[in-house]
Amino acid sequence: MKHRHETEIKLAVRDAKEIRWRLTELGFRTVLARHFESNYLFDFPDQRLRKARCLIRVRLAGDRGLLTYKGSPVSSHDYKIRREIETHVEDGHQMGEILLHLGLRQVFCYEKFRTIYAPRGKRDVDEAPHVVFDETPIGNYLELEGPQRWIDEVARQLGFSRRDYITESYATLYRKKCQAEGKTPKNMIFPIRES
Repeated sequence: MKHRHETEIKLAVRDAKEIRWRLTELGFRTVLARHFESNYLFDFPDQRLRKARCLIRVRLAGDRGLLTYKGSPVSSHDYKIRREIETHVEDGHQMGEILLHLGLRQVFCYEKFRTIYAPRGKRDVDEAPHVVFDETPIGNYLELEGPQRWIDEVARQLGFSRRDYITESYATLYRKKCQAEGKTPKNMIFPIRES
């Protein structure tokens, strides 16, 4: 189990091939190959977690399960900074059932294909700054997680500026996209799962 404050941003990716090439050029290496993830957000019927800008998530990736609590974000204009507590769980589906029996309900599901990169010489992405490349139903994104100075430097080397930083969650980005397209938000899932 890990307790920490995470500092991260997202960056919208227009050219996936170029970004992968740039990461390689900068010395990043894949530490977790492209894999499919299902993420389930839970809340109480009165939506007290959402109202407090907190979340409880169960992530399923292959045979791995991860239970996460994220606290409300610390005030920051350019970065998303929040307390995070995570623990691996043997059976993510059973964990979801436990949460339901505790009075929570599943409020949102989002899917993505994720590849995790670490800087040269770093092996433990739980403790080191890292970059993730997410392929989602609403587009491709990089997430940079680490110290603010490191985030700024890597973003700059990848051709981004602070104006490009996104601090919103995938749920918020999805709701905004649905609103812009005049669609009713449901779950952010792929219509037909690719492999």
